[in-house]
Amino acid sequence: MRFLLDDEQRAFAHSLDALLTAADTPSVVRSWGAGDHTAGRALWTRIADAGVFALAVPEAYEGVGPLPVELAVAFVELGRHAVPGPLVETVAAAALLTEPGLAKRFLPGLASGETIATVALNGSYALDGDAATLHLTVESGEGGQGDEGSEGGSVGKLRLAQGHEPVRTSMDPARRLTRLEGAGGELLATGPQVAAAAAHALTWARLATAAQALGVGLTLLDRTVAYVRQRSQFGVPIGSFQAVKHRLADAKIALEFARPLLFGAALTMDPADVAAAKVTACEAAYRTARTALQLHGAIGYTAEYDLSLWLTRARALRTAWGTPGECRELVLE
Repeated sequence: MRFLLDDEQRAFAHSLDALLTAADTPSVVRSWGAGDHTAGRALWTRIADAGVFALAVPEAYEGVGPLPVELAVAFVELGRHAVPGPLVETVAAAALLTEPGLAKRFLPGLASGETIATVALNGSYALDGDAATLHLTVESGEGGQGDEGSEGGSVGKLRLAQGHEPVRTSMDPARRLTRLEGAGGELLATGPQVAAAAAHALTWARLATAAQALGVGLTLLDRTVAYVRQRSQFGVPIGSFQAVKHRLADAKIALEFARPLLFGAALTMDPADVAAAKVTACEAAYRTARTALQLHGAIGYTAEYDLSLWLTRARALRTAWGTPGECRELVLE
């Protein structure tokens, strides 16, 4: 089966590509990683004005969605340009806040870009807690007979976090990790519907992460192909060497295999399909990152060289919102 974008979806991708190319995202990423969010917030507003976050928000709450295929298209472009910030987390928040009262309260701000959300599930690290304006925590567990309609199934508590601990950086300096202080925060919802909403949000987060990883891999491949055409050894470009061609061809095949899985999962939104797309896209991006680093040589290690922004992102996305092992387990089940 072939998953081809229609003219409108391709035009949307091209418009985002043009917007992000003009934004000089490498400088935005470096500023964000240093804790300066000014340029990143300005770019966030432009991305929101392009309708990206509205794709995850129903029309009843000032969005245009939910449109998972178009969201995947958008996040491929965001990954290609290494856009920083809690992009996936804002999508997850939109999928999490499904109760009508909460949706009316929060979703219009998410769709417009006025609200930047981050989410922590079951005590996990939250991304960019220092930049987010909406901090959500979800605690899930097994309920008993006394848990608001539960008869032993999964229940959850959704809270507004009161604050966050000091920032810790991951392998990707632009991914600033924090622990949210959920205890004592406003209780937004409790019961089995929270656990169900959290599972739904996880599926959307994994789809967006898979799309982002595919975009990261595509840029790594493009930059590496351009580099091996320019760098010479023994008087010829190293891109003419058979071993180099084979490495790049393997990376290309892995990325192209991930693409139909991504858009197929966006069509079904089945958790197992999305998990398969996530692990395939992230592993393809990680493989491409390893190839890019090897073919660039020592320059690929330097933080000053722009390639490093995508190298570290590929490694971070590999385990974000589910490790390869966790995603594979879900597929096998």
